[in-house]
Amino acid sequence: MNPHLLIAGHGYLGQEISRQASGTGWQVTSLSKSGGPGALACDLSNPAQVEALQSEIRPSSIIFSASSGRGGTEAYRAVFLEGTRNLLSTFPEAHLLFVSSTSVYHQVDGTLVTEESPTQPTRETGEILLEAESQVLRATGTVARLAGIYGPGRSVILSRLLDGSAFIEEDGRRFLNQIHRDDAATALLHLAAHPESKDQIYNVCDSSPLHQGDCYQALAAIFQKPIPPTGPRPEHRKRAWTHKRVSNEKLRATGWEPTYCSFIDAAEAIATSLR
Repeated sequence: MNPHLLIAGHGYLGQEISRQASGTGWQVTSLSKSGGPGALACDLSNPAQVEALQSEIRPSSIIFSASSGRGGTEAYRAVFLEGTRNLLSTFPEAHLLFVSSTSVYHQVDGTLVTEESPTQPTRETGEILLEAESQVLRATGTVARLAGIYGPGRSVILSRLLDGSAFIEEDGRRFLNQIHRDDAATALLHLAAHPESKDQIYNVCDSSPLHQGDCYQALAAIFQKPIPPTGPRPEHRKRAWTHKRVSNEKLRATGWEPTYCSFIDAAEAIATSLR
């Protein structure tokens, strides 16, 4: 019998994980809060709903790719802390891979960041992610810290260049760390299939962090657009303002390689999907 993969979160990333996994020998079950095509309905923060899954599935691996739905601290606690706790309690024998974020790194000096680097988030949501990570690691699970995700139909950076609303923050030297959705899905499935990833943290990002200014100059040349003007950094951001180069060396040492080593490599294909 094929190994059974439970994907907790059936959004932009989770759907691609499901698509790839179904073609590589996994038996796949996906969950979303509201259910719908291709997913069972389950509120991960509700212990009874998660426990009820035991009568239907026995996963050997779980990829936790749920999102907070743009919610604040309470949503983060419900989804990430309570959600992982309920899955670990219900399926203690399964290998749980928790999708976290490189936003837990606080560095602002352009330094190279590895999995051993300090994490001191400036926002409570980042602290909640770290608490959820610790919970997963104590249960010998795996933590995957994803950089900013882009892919078909989704790229704020490129969308702003194309519609003329882009600007370069300050001197343009802030590093952008990104990962193509399809590469992120491949990396997560790679880690889920490898027992040596247990009790480990991995950064999931491409191999070429880019200065924001350099990125926009390259994109402007490709799409024959003006180089965006400079301006002050935004005061209100979804993620805290950071400036760091995130390393994927540990993940690549396991045998994974991204198809898109740089955001620039994927830009023309992504632009087509944005129109």
